[in-house]
Amino acid sequence: MNPLSAEELRRYARHLALPEFGRQGQEKARQARVLVVGAGGLGSPMLLYLAAAGIGRIGIVDFDRVDETNLQRQVLYTMEDIGKPKAVVAREKLLALNPHIEVEVFEQQLTSENALGIISRYDIVADGTDNFPTRYLVN
Repeated sequence: MNPLSAEELRRYARHLALPEFGRQGQEKARQARVLVVGAGGLGSPMLLYLAAAGIGRIGIVDFDRVDETNLQRQVLYTMEDIGKPKAVVAREKLLALNPHIEVEVFEQQLTSENALGIISRYDIVADGTDNFPTRYLVN
């Protein structure tokens, strides 16, 4: 992996200044692969923080579309996003926030048939869902 660019050094200057984190920690973050299952009320703020922190590869699993009733709690979306797939919109917003990351979209429901194939590509899985069957699969 390439060393941090000058732009990344400026962007992550506050992380780099922390003795507990530093350059080595930021490079590890850039190499990390995190999957977020659910891009709604729990997942959307998670995604923003992961992207801002410089997590190198973020996966998003969500099959839902943005609805006006989502906007008071799903901070990633705006009125212009209504009717669009959450995972696709989330990818666009995350890349606009941090062009130094990669974002992979799984515009589908996590099921027993596809869970292992999706999850196995990531180091960490974050559960942003609101239903027990999906949480069980993630676990």
